[in-house]
Amino acid sequence: MPEILENPHRGKGLACADDLPSTDAASVAALLARCPRHAPTPLRDIPELARACGIAQLWVKDESARMGLGSFKALGAAFVIARDAAALAPADPAAPGTLASRTYVAASAGNHGMSVAAGARVFGARAVIYLADTVPEAFAARLRALGTEVVRAGATYEDSMTAAEQAAAQNGWTLLSDSSWPGYSEIPLGVMQGYLQLAAEAAGQMLQPPTDILLQAGVGGLAAAVAAYARAQWGNAPRIWVVEPDAAPALAESIRASRTVTAPGPVSCMGRLDCKTPSIIALAGLSRDADAFVTITEDEARAGVTALAAAGLATTPSGGAGLAALIAGLPGLPATARVLAILSEGPEDA
Repeated sequence: MPEILENPHRGKGLACADDLPSTDAASVAALLARCPRHAPTPLRDIPELARACGIAQLWVKDESARMGLGSFKALGAAFVIARDAAALAPADPAAPGTLASRTYVAASAGNHGMSVAAGARVFGARAVIYLADTVPEAFAARLRALGTEVVRAGATYEDSMTAAEQAAAQNGWTLLSDSSWPGYSEIPLGVMQGYLQLAAEAAGQMLQPPTDILLQAGVGGLAAAVAAYARAQWGNAPRIWVVEPDAAPALAESIRASRTVTAPGPVSCMGRLDCKTPSIIALAGLSRDADAFVTITEDEARAGVTALAAAGLATTPSGGAGLAALIAGLPGLPATARVLAILSEGPEDA
């Protein structure tokens, strides 16, 4: 059964960042309305799985086909790049060469790199993505197919992140990270704001509010953005659960310590969530907005993926981690619970 940590900071939060997640979804929607590839993703009602989990209703926001990139991450970095282009060319941000002089650099363990690559391609910028040696070559090939330069750097995501930071400083490139740390907040705030689109869509697609929300987290950007929007939309009513791998409980351990900490551990099969240090903005927001922090094992994640596939929801251990926690059993969920979860990416071979 998943391990649960109740949040002692709920409502007041930790003072670990100067900024908190935005709840301005309207400006995101306005910019995305100008993108021909944008379309809302479905909110799926899964009654069979709800019954199997002993709850009244289960809604799954399915991000597996978001903008053709197969992940919610399409809303993040690409939104930041589109915003930069709109600032330079308000009348026609996608005009050829709008960002021809700009190079965006990022580290990625997966879909964030695809979002940077896709955004750069649309607006004429250059993209350089740093990958750890453990990232599959098939993913590097997908990035190169979008015209992106791929650089291998180090054995871990943290190694590739350090290399990307150094390259940005040495070359005058724009570092586009989905995490934040002291002195680096403006761009990750924008990335997180982009994620508000899926939260706003889900709220508009529901006939009644959820009683519980499950949010998987790596550095915490998606979870913090959705949690902030949920509080603005529904107040204190929904119980918000943040789900991490037990091999990378960066948020849970930071909540336990009441400060930002690094939580080292083995490599997780939940590779997109295998982040050992949280984003400080995400931690600040979730320490205020989340009710509980949940860690799941590798076996629970894999079992969840199998159960989700049987329910017609193909994904990865990362993409289904929130649902895997539900399937493994969350104590205290009543039979009347109406649960909202996010299928954050499609399967690896999609």
